[in-house]
Amino acid sequence: MEIVKDPKIEWLKFKWLFIVTSIVLAGAGIVSLTGRGLNMGIDFVGGTLVYVKFKSTPEIERVRRLLVSAQINAEGVTRFDSPSKNQLQIRLSGIPDEAERDLSEDSREVFRVLKEEFDRDSPKAGVDLNNTTAYVLSGCFRNVAQGVSCLGEPADGVQTIDLMEGFNVEPEILARKVIDYRTQQGGIIQEEWQLDEIVKILKEYFYLGSFSVLSVESVGPKVGRELQEKAKNAILFSLTGIVVYIGFRFRGMAYGLAAIVALFHDVFITLGFFSIFGKEISLTVIAGLLTLVGYSINDTIVVFDRVRENLRLMRRTDFASVINVSINQTLNRTILTSGMTFVAVMALYLLGGEVLNGFSFALVVGVLVGTYSSVAIASPIVHWWYVFKAGRQAGNLKT
Repeated sequence: MEIVKDPKIEWLKFKWLFIVTSIVLAGAGIVSLTGRGLNMGIDFVGGTLVYVKFKSTPEIERVRRLLVSAQINAEGVTRFDSPSKNQLQIRLSGIPDEAERDLSEDSREVFRVLKEEFDRDSPKAGVDLNNTTAYVLSGCFRNVAQGVSCLGEPADGVQTIDLMEGFNVEPEILARKVIDYRTQQGGIIQEEWQLDEIVKILKEYFYLGSFSVLSVESVGPKVGRELQEKAKNAILFSLTGIVVYIGFRFRGMAYGLAAIVALFHDVFITLGFFSIFGKEISLTVIAGLLTLVGYSINDTIVVFDRVRENLRLMRRTDFASVINVSINQTLNRTILTSGMTFVAVMALYLLGGEVLNGFSFALVVGVLVGTYSSVAIASPIVHWWYVFKAGRQAGNLKT
């Protein structure tokens, strides 16, 4: 498929425009990195993330004031995912010392504060169905079947056994059914109870809280530093391996140098965009950066391979023309490959949800910058190297 028929673009004529563009992008990234830095996730700095879903739209400022008044060191309370889902992400600061401690203490304290504020009118003797576990539910069903109350207190045995009448399945299966139903409702059950006969038992002992803690993620500072070191090593080792492969494959320092400069260019500008837009750097983002490195070098190798072939076929043509012809010959392939990849990662960015946002953002920026650098950065560097080499050889001949 030829999107551009017989292209004859002299790419190297625009090399200074490309260089200025890259300098502007890199400069913006340096300014942002110097001023704001990178928004490192808890994977690298340690801390706790608590994800909470509310029945109605939560007031972020109200939650912030509650945490401050309770002396909970929350670095940020932000809306998570689309506003219609009524979800908040509460980020608690990292642990300042190396002492062993229960990382769940912070999340339990957040739960206690929210409970006191948002469920102050709830029944004191009941259990919050939106924050209970399958273990508690199965124990409740088992107790009722044995003639005691849900929580194991003395009760009218006949009445409690009647509540379990008609159920010929294990309590664990009933408990899982309730948890699955809560998950299907987005993590929180509203006022509608649609659980068949189980409702009789649930309404007897449970109530529906106004919020639900969806998940808690905690990382200690020691683990965070180890992950940070491993992430750096993963990127550096991958870049080193690529340089060795390029040097062996093309048997020329120019190609390896151009490839590594282009890769550093791609990763640095992508990190600059993360700083500018305040995107969080997590382990999934590191995976995205490594994917970007592989994608970018693949496109660069395609161009370099065509240059190497044309050097044998166009022996009497100057090197700049060989590069231009090689880029033009691979242009349709680049447009198709990069274009389809960009559509896929853009769909992932727009529709993939908050969890994949950082990963997909890295790929969206990376596909654009990686495709650009293969033409605008890697190719001019190879050309300059050959010009420099030719100049030195000419100087040696004169002397």
